[in-house]
This record gives sequence, C-alpha cells and structure tokens, in this order.
Amino acid sequence: MALPGPRPTAAALSGPMSTEHAPDDAALADAVEVYRRTYTTVLRSSGETRLRVLEASHRAMRSSLHALADSPELDLGAFLYAVRRLPEAIFGTELVVMGQSAEIFARRGFGSFESQTEIGAPGRRRRWYDDGRGTLSVLIASASDVDDLVPTLVAFQIEWNKLHAALHGNGDPGATPAELAAACGGSEDDWAHLHEVWGPAFATRLEQLRRRRISLRIRMLGGTQVGYARVTRRWWQQVTGLMRSEGLLDRPVYFVSSNSHSLGNLVTGLARRRQDELIAAVERGGPDELRDELRAFREGRAEGNWDNLLYYAARMWLRGVLSDSERAAVRREEREAGVIAVNSRTALDVAAQVIALDRLDPAALDERLGPVQAAALRASRAVIVNVDYPLGLAAYNILREVAETAAELRGVYVLGKAATLNADVGDVMISGVIHDEHSGSTFWLDNAFRVSDIAPYLRFGSGLDNQRAVTVKGTFLQNRGYLDFYHREAFSVVEMEAGPYCCAMFEMSEAARYPMGEPVNFSRLPVDFGVIHYASDTPFTQARTLGARGLSYFGMDSTYASSVAILRRILRLESALVEDSEPLDAPVVEDGDEMPAEATV
Repeated sequence: MALPGPRPTAAALSGPMSTEHAPDDAALADAVEVYRRTYTTVLRSSGETRLRVLEASHRAMRSSLHALADSPELDLGAFLYAVRRLPEAIFGTELVVMGQSAEIFARRGFGSFESQTEIGAPGRRRRWYDDGRGTLSVLIASASDVDDLVPTLVAFQIEWNKLHAALHGNGDPGATPAELAAACGGSEDDWAHLHEVWGPAFATRLEQLRRRRISLRIRMLGGTQVGYARVTRRWWQQVTGLMRSEGLLDRPVYFVSSNSHSLGNLVTGLARRRQDELIAAVERGGPDELRDELRAFREGRAEGNWDNLLYYAARMWLRGVLSDSERAAVRREEREAGVIAVNSRTALDVAAQVIALDRLDPAALDERLGPVQAAALRASRAVIVNVDYPLGLAAYNILREVAETAAELRGVYVLGKAATLNADVGDVMISGVIHDEHSGSTFWLDNAFRVSDIAPYLRFGSGLDNQRAVTVKGTFLQNRGYLDFYHREAFSVVEMEAGPYCCAMFEMSEAARYPMGEPVNFSRLPVDFGVIHYASDTPFTQARTLGARGLSYFGMDSTYASSVAILRRILRLESALVEDSEPLDAPVVEDGDEMPAEATV
C-alpha cells in the first residue's frame, strides 16, 4: 500500500486518479490548504478582519459539507450544521473574538466575563460570552477550535446572505416549510428541520434573515501553543484536585475518551433503579421513536436492548425534565455509586468522570459486562478517568498531560464519532491504520479491539474491523477530491481525534517528539491501546444525520456496544492483574493490514 503523504497534494492526487478527473480533484485538494493558510495568516493581525475576505477561498475549496457554497442555490444542510454549532446570540452579533483565557480578554479591553452572559451551542461544546452589544467572545482550547470555528462562521454568513436574498423577494416569515421550499428553494425536509431547531422563534429568525445582510468581523487574541498547554494544565488540575481529595491520586489509571453518559450508566445502575420514573417520562412526552420502541418491548417485538432504552430515557429526563436541585441529587447518587463528575470551568470545555473500580457495586453493573468477581473488583486499585471526547488537537494536549502526571497508565481507549466512506450511520468501525494529517504520520496499530468484542451487543448496526482511518483538520476542510484520494487508498474512516492521540502515545513510548511524515509501528506499546469509531455521517452523500441532528435512540446502540467492549476489557485486565493471572494476549495485525518491514521507528 502506498502511504499517504502529509496531505493529498496535486502531485499525490494526479497519480492514482483517472486523467479525466485528476486536474480538478488535485486543484480542489490544494484549495483546502490554501483556505486554511488564508485564515491562519489573517488571524495573525492584531485588529479585526471582515469575514467576507475568507468567502472566496471558502467557496473555491468546494467543501463536501458545503457543496453549494459557490452557487446561488440555498445549501440548508450546511446552514443547519452551522446553526447547531453556533449560539443563538450569533443572530445579533457583529464581532466574534477568539481567545484562550478570560485573562487575555480582560487585558485586551473586552472586560470581565463575570459581567457577560455565558451561552453555548447545542452541537459543539465551547464557551461563549455575550456582552449584549454585538460582540461574542469565545474560548478556544486548541488550533482545531480555529479550524472548526472559522469555516463554520463563513458558511453561516454565506448561507445567511443567500437566505436574505431569497426571503427578501419571495419569503413570508409566516409561511410553512413547504411554501418556503417552493418560494425560496431548498428541500421541504430541511425547512422543516430548521423549524424544529428554532421552534417558536422560527418566524422571528426568518424576519431577521429577510431584513438585513450580515458582515461579521473576527479577531484572534493570542492563540499560542504555550497558551493551549496552559489551558490543558488548568483543566487537568481540576481532575487531579478531586482525585487527591478522594485519595485516588496515586492509583493506576485507565484513560477513556468517550462521552459523559455511557460509562456512568453501565456501572451505576441508576437507570434500573429509576425505571418506573423514566418510563413514565417517556409516556408523557418522549420522542415518537422512543414511545414506539417502548410499545415494541411491551408487545415482545423489539430488537433493541432494554437497558439502552432506559439509558436514553435517563439522558432525556436529565436534560429536559429535572430541576437543578433534582439534577444535583442525581449527581450525588452517582457519586455514591462510584462515579464522580468533574465539570470544567476552563477554555477546555471537556467534562470528566473519575471511577474507582473498588467503589463499584457488582450487582449494579450492566449485565452485558459479564460475570464480575466481586472480590477482584474490591481488590483493584485502578481508576478510570473518562473524558468527554475533545476536539482535534486538544486530544494530544490532554493525553500528554494525563501521561505526565498519572502514577501508572495501564490503558488508553478512544471511542468517537466519525464519517464513513463505506459503511452506514450507526455502524462501528475498528481501525488498524490511522493517518494523521496534523503530523503527516501513519500509525499501524495493534488495536485492542476486534469485531468479536462489539458484535454481541450491536443490535442495529454492523461492526467492521481492519479499517483505515484518517484524522482530518476540520469537518468543513474536506472536498470530493480530497475524500476520493483517501478512499482510493482504502481509508474509509474520517475523524478528528485518533491521530493526535496516537502522537501522544508515541511520546509515551519513545524518547522523541512524535515524528512528521513517517510510518510508525505501534506493535509494542507500554500500555493497552484501543480505538473505536461509530459512524455518524456519510459525506459522499452529504447526509444530514447525526452531524446535523444529534444522537438518536437508535444511534446510541453503537455507543453502548462499544462502551461495553471497553469496560469489559478493563475489568478483565484488572481481574487478571489482581489474580496474578496470565495477561491477555496482545492483538495482532491481520494479514490484510500487515505492517511493512520498513515502517518502523
């Protein structure tokens, strides 16, 4: 197999692609890097920059996520994606300022955040502050935040102004989605989804779009590597402070990057204990898909897992039903069950959980975790530190910080979302090769997981192992030529965190900084390492799936199947250590992805 270079350049693309399409695809691939270089250099300015200066390079890139950027036709899919990742206050904003800490905003004359309103966005964890006078301040935790935020703002502005033109001539803010689709363009389904997202504010938002064009300005404060490292250290000090107070700081650690709900639900037993309340909440006001599934369980025709239904109902219940005091009571109950939550107050908006294995009740564990010996669990000194998966390069900073301070790191397990070029939404993908666009290096893994670890718990999707993943720099920073290049080289998993995690793993096992543009053999790592992705998007079809709508009940099936596999492995490893048994056999690279002899470090 020909290893990809740091990125698909025109030279790289012109070889394997057909002569009919190679020139266009090569130019498009280069356009991605031109766009990124453009906004990176623009943001070095000490003043404000009109966002419109980036529109030409954004359009020229022809992003697969914003395919109609260079067309007068509406691209409501891209607009919806941007709307979910920006706070509502963006509709009254003129200036967006990015920085790494509250202190730098205060030093540069933007005042204290204490006098501003902290807000968020439904589709991206990021701290925003609204001064009420047209300025939004946003805390960034890594260069990946910039790669994510700037194209999102540009896409939002382009589609806003297209909608302005369409509504100014044809649109009635009181029209139905079908009428708006007929008058302005776009699909009725996308208009209906926009109506769902905005709710009662739908007509108000349309009137704002109709009334004016926008011309946002942006500014960067700082943005240094030292600043990002400082942000990460402050975040980790919150976690280690809690571990110290609980007497857990000197214990061995299993690091898990997943989400803030699945591991906790699998070990606390809270959903089972609150089953009657949760079912009543579903019957009162649960989504149609959940009520239908509940009916299917009662009629004996459901294909899903009963515990998964309870876990989804608990997630819905916590977010929309409970008061603050009731939610705090649930957190206390989780703590008593052995799961301690750590909420971040830094620019790195990543929640964490600390789970001491000897504090868990074997009777409360999800039955899919298998027979667990109570004596072995009580004798374990290990702690699971679970973090809500970060964005891009923040993953490298986090794992580096954890590895530097943990008493002993026994395992690192990554569970994240990915776009898939060959599977379907909800499928689980396990890769043996990961190419990282940030470093240009390709990592060959002995992945701790195989399909056999996932398949018994996967009800709706399929499991695919021996896959190849590419870690990209941003969701918008891809186009058809770009994706075609990787697809031709059998890279079918497109995601944002595995590469940075691999770079940190390299520095844990070698006396050097992670390499640039090299093949790396990960067959002899000092800790157990596993990477799992579940498919959330299909970019070849520009599907508006989890990337636009969020996680559904059926989408949780792959999350919990993967989380079960991770926890089962941790429990088996600890049981073997406690009983002084033979360690688990290390997984091997399959014949299909055999590590080339020259690809060593």
